[in-house]
Amino acid sequence: MPGGQGLRHRTRDLFQRGFRQKGFIPLTTYLRTYKLGDYVDLKMNAAQQKGMAFKWYHGKTGVVWNVTKRAVGVEVNKTVNGRIIRKRLHVRIEHVQPSRCREDFLRRRETNDRIKHEAKVKGGEHRCTLHDVLGPRHDSRVLDLLDSQQPLGED
Repeated sequence: MPGGQGLRHRTRDLFQRGFRQKGFIPLTTYLRTYKLGDYVDLKMNAAQQKGMAFKWYHGKTGVVWNVTKRAVGVEVNKTVNGRIIRKRLHVRIEHVQPSRCREDFLRRRETNDRIKHEAKVKGGEHRCTLHDVLGPRHDSRVLDLLDSQQPLGED
């Protein structure tokens, strides 16, 4: 028998809550304040069916563009036929959590500003604060690993 084609079809595992996370929604979900321009992750909470976005948006990151009493407006980029469309949708706050996508950038900016300030105070030249890109990992081949192993002694 073919599967249904409803709005929430094939979401049995997608919207499933984690181990020992089922049932009650923590109060911190409701006590968080969201401001315009905040980055948020859309993560649908199966305990609250109201205000749920379509399944495609689950796991996407967007920017808050509107705040209402029970929901936030989130702007998400969606690729459709090779072009990027900015989609605006309202989602209840149970399905939204603050994103951690900018933490590394903010930490790097803070250290760079501190390095520049210290160099300015000392009067010396400051070192380059550009983002260091990690190169490829150390090269190792399977044949080298096999050659380095000693054969077992035959008894």
